[in-house]
Amino acid sequence: MRRVSGFTLVELVVTVAILSVLALGALPLAELTVKRGKERELREALRQIRSAIDDYKSASIAGTVERAADASAYPMSLNLLVDGVIDRKDPNKLRKIYFLRRLPPDPMADDAGAPADTWGLRSYASPPDNPQPGKDVYDVYSKSGGVGINGVPYREW
Repeated sequence: MRRVSGFTLVELVVTVAILSVLALGALPLAELTVKRGKERELREALRQIRSAIDDYKSASIAGTVERAADASAYPMSLNLLVDGVIDRKDPNKLRKIYFLRRLPPDPMADDAGAPADTWGLRSYASPPDNPQPGKDVYDVYSKSGGVGINGVPYREW
């Protein structure tokens, strides 16, 4: 009589059950890792945009960027930071100053529109507790209704 080697049905069922339990335990950890990565992207995007806004304001105050007498020193739109502005100190008025290479999209945004449309805008004249767009861009925030791992809504980052 020849003996056939292999796995029995019971051994296969036990193995599948063990793998299922391990997969169920790993799934929440994988979701948390993905969320943590998106939050890191959001934090970095906010830092880049806010730094560019501050750099624009500094250039405007220094007289490098042209602005109207009644306007604030902040950019009129986010796209202006990418498109660049003419350097007033350049004698030929040909050189542009760029504050961002590209505008990062909001990683928490539900829609995949233009990057500038994914951000909420706050003007200088707007109150901090009720941000509203206006003539300039003083700050940006995420329009997402989600809450971060730290318990703070993304809108308040």
